Amino acid sequence: MLEDYEPTVEISAEGMPQVRMWRGKPILRFQIACKPAGAQCNLGCTYCYYLSKKELLDQEPGKIMSDEVLEEFIRQNINEQNFKRASFLWRGGEPTLCGIDFFKKVVAFQKKHAPDEIKTENEIQTNGTLLDEEWCSFLKENNFRVILSIDGPSYIHDKFRTDSGGNGSLEKALKAAELLRKFDIRFSTYTYINRFSADYPVEIYRFLRDEVGSVLMNFIPVVELKDYETKSSACTSIEEMPPWDSNAARPGNEDSVVTQWSVDPDQWGSFLCSVFDEWYDNDIGKVNIFHFESIMYAAEGKKPPMCIFGPLCGKWMAVEADGNVYSCERFVYPDYSIGNIMQAKLKEILFSKEQHKFAYGKLRDLTSDCRDCRYLDWCYGECLKNRFIQSPTGKPGHNYLCRGYKKFFSYTEERVRTIKNRQKS
Repeated sequence: MLEDYEPTVEISAEGMPQVRMWRGKPILRFQIACKPAGAQCNLGCTYCYYLSKKELLDQEPGKIMSDEVLEEFIRQNINEQNFKRASFLWRGGEPTLCGIDFFKKVVAFQKKHAPDEIKTENEIQTNGTLLDEEWCSFLKENNFRVILSIDGPSYIHDKFRTDSGGNGSLEKALKAAELLRKFDIRFSTYTYINRFSADYPVEIYRFLRDEVGSVLMNFIPVVELKDYETKSSACTSIEEMPPWDSNAARPGNEDSVVTQWSVDPDQWGSFLCSVFDEWYDNDIGKVNIFHFESIMYAAEGKKPPMCIFGPLCGKWMAVEADGNVYSCERFVYPDYSIGNIMQAKLKEILFSKEQHKFAYGKLRDLTSDCRDCRYLDWCYGECLKNRFIQSPTGKPGHNYLCRGYKKFFSYTEERVRTIKNRQKS
């Protein structure tokens, strides 16, 4: 299950936060995606939303996070929280470009600054192409968990996940999975679902289960506005938001507001439904899938553990190699730069007016269609970055994927509740 992602603040039926306690004090816990190599990557995936940050943020080629910034980030990430665990999520770009020596410094700084009663945890997301036995030996010795980005069989993965020469990367990703299994390193898979791959749900799921050996899967819908390289979707004006049932609100049309590789809302719903069928028939208790775990939490009246389905945003910030902090890693744009760890404490940044506005905007700005939906507490309008269309009743700021999620929720609801009842008995 997803106990590692258990929220620290529950929302009561009255909408009031219920704060959990640790050692007699309210828990203050946050997750920060650290980008030590910025947007640098040795792949050039067609649908990647992060590669363009190099130009947008004027990142210097080849430059990684300095020792000074790294130590300050680690010190604050430990000391500014009040919890028994301090979690570190290393992402990119491609974080392994920083080299093993960089991550040896990570471990050393964590040992230097963590009190005995605080456990530090590390998780690194990688395309796997640079992993070798030396890397895996280090990761195992230091209890790193790994997120392996892999999209499916070669005709899917290699279509979009290529290097600078246009060569597919699946062979190296599979070698990485083999090494992770060999070294008994706990790993999950992140699989990005675009307009092409969404048509192969069962093939992708079985590949991840049988060929990659993944037992913890996260499927991520690829949704990007055409101008995503320079502007956040949250900056979409009301006039730019297309009606939910128009061609402009679907990919593959000349007047579409999204990229041609963005997944179609109906496709996304059908993808999740087909994977659920395969999982329900064969793999309950064997394979954990983030979306399925989340809706089971919701069906039991608990806050879903995935941030996209929670009522509030703001606890998943991002810090770049220069120490700049952004409201969320999907909002790494100048408009969402909320501080720098060399000039302010993470706790101060987290509780800043800017971040407070960002966090509560998720619930505050729900369309009336969302508020009246029977699946409100399963979804809460999903991710803020996808709210750029008009709702069925013409309200602005509705979620692009809504139609797909409602299809998924209604299709699986009865079986989800059956699973929960079995677990109780």
